[in-house]
Amino acid sequence: MPPDLPSLLLRLVVLLLLSQAEARSFVVDREHDRFLLDGVPFRYVSGSLHYFRVPPVLWADRLLKMQLSGLNAVQFYVPWNYHEPEPGIYNFNGSRDLIAFLNEAAKVNLLVILRPGPYICAEWEMGGLPSWLLRNPNIHLRTSDPADNVTRIFSLLREYEPHGPLVNSEYYTGWLDYWGQNHSTRSSPAVAQGLEKMLKLGASVNMYMFHGGTNFGYWNGADEKGRFLPITTSYDYDAPISEAGDPTPKLFAIRNVISKFQEIPLGPLPPPSPKMKFGPLTMSLDGNLLSFLDFLCPQGPIHSVLPLTFEAVKLDHGFMLYRTYLTSPVLEPTPFWVPNNGIHDRAYVMVDGVLKGVLERSLKQELYLTGTVGTRLDILLENMGRLSFGSNHSDFKGLLEAPLLGQTILTEWMMFPLKVDKLVKWWFPLQLMKRALPQASSVPAFYSAKFPVFGLLGDTFLYLPGWTKGQVWINGFNLGRYWTMRGPQQTLYVPRLLLFGRSINKITLLELENVPHNPQVQFLDKPILNSTLHWGYNFLLSETQGSFEPMELSGH
Repeated sequence: MPPDLPSLLLRLVVLLLLSQAEARSFVVDREHDRFLLDGVPFRYVSGSLHYFRVPPVLWADRLLKMQLSGLNAVQFYVPWNYHEPEPGIYNFNGSRDLIAFLNEAAKVNLLVILRPGPYICAEWEMGGLPSWLLRNPNIHLRTSDPADNVTRIFSLLREYEPHGPLVNSEYYTGWLDYWGQNHSTRSSPAVAQGLEKMLKLGASVNMYMFHGGTNFGYWNGADEKGRFLPITTSYDYDAPISEAGDPTPKLFAIRNVISKFQEIPLGPLPPPSPKMKFGPLTMSLDGNLLSFLDFLCPQGPIHSVLPLTFEAVKLDHGFMLYRTYLTSPVLEPTPFWVPNNGIHDRAYVMVDGVLKGVLERSLKQELYLTGTVGTRLDILLENMGRLSFGSNHSDFKGLLEAPLLGQTILTEWMMFPLKVDKLVKWWFPLQLMKRALPQASSVPAFYSAKFPVFGLLGDTFLYLPGWTKGQVWINGFNLGRYWTMRGPQQTLYVPRLLLFGRSINKITLLELENVPHNPQVQFLDKPILNSTLHWGYNFLLSETQGSFEPMELSGH
């Protein structure tokens, strides 16, 4: 049996540090309430950065800025699911090269506080646990003794541990964002004042996050607080270093506080990276998703009397299409529903290829369908991120219950696990599909545009005005989810390394719900992270068509 990931990580780290271990020591001096580093009293002022949320070529830049801010350590998690995609199959290459990241930290003299998991939370997909654990349908995840969540307040800490150094492992510089809620912020004075109070007490502090980064691809997690709350693609976190790697006023306020307690490196911080804006670009229709089904699922469907979950068919992320045919006529508009909140997480319901409406986890919605014998019913299921927090939450994805049309249980399903990323990466000649191109109004659908970039390359932010919800790729790289109509995030961070300066670039969208009348996108030189449309999860339903429009309650 292969070693578990934490053991493997420990071995890798030990091998890396063995050559440097001579004459080095780190001791918890409980008697004097302090740490000793190489025999000398020591306290750390650290910041969190997640290598898995930052492209590898930018690791050195972000770590240098942390060191120039006065930090002497960097804290980071190691997500199990990022390194063991299948049982016994490990990946420590490229963006997963943990040793390379440790070496970059060593180059700028940052000590490392390693948090290898196996459970990390971090607002990351399934809290870092691999989804293949859910192939055991009876598994119980994240179970623990609740009496362990008690060290946040130093006075309470002393009741349990009268002696030892004071430590705040997660001093929040900001907070995360959920789709449909306001962008979270925390003021620079509040962060600086709290930090100064702790440093006056002699405490060691880690600031979470110092640089948040981005949930590229499908890696965002989710919470459940009365309803399902998926986390945005941006993990900017209102951190001292922005999502694009730029110093913020909060960073300079923190740096000023640290300078009162220890020496900070001389010299200014690097300036913000170059930014660019261009566009608009007009997006062209490539075809609807159903037209590409043979390419998206070349192995063909999986057949089952009742629908199967993502985990049952070994699909980790993204989308799966469920298909069945009506065996009796439904002449009057009849409710379509899935009992026991059995949609995980968002269902795009199509009848004979026409989108009739959307059903979402945790929300009470109504959808009415009609059809004749042989009418095709397609349900595109989107996994919007597994729960990253909460005890004993096993967050299976897909249809967890058989759908009902009225009181009739729908059976005889075909499941198509969709390889969307591979399709976009290998994008085939469009003439293969010319005979099957649908009308422009048919969704879900793929749209794309090719564009050059002139002049000096810079970071940029993709803006999708009028688009509703979907996934976007730049030159085959999965940039992440957009949900323009719900917000708060309106732009997606595009690192300049993803763009070709002397060649043609390609952007591809999978729009799931509604295409704007003028299907264009733009690239901006500033992000828009704080524009929320409070749709309120109320829907105006047209029973004759079974479709809906969101009701805007307020703008922000």
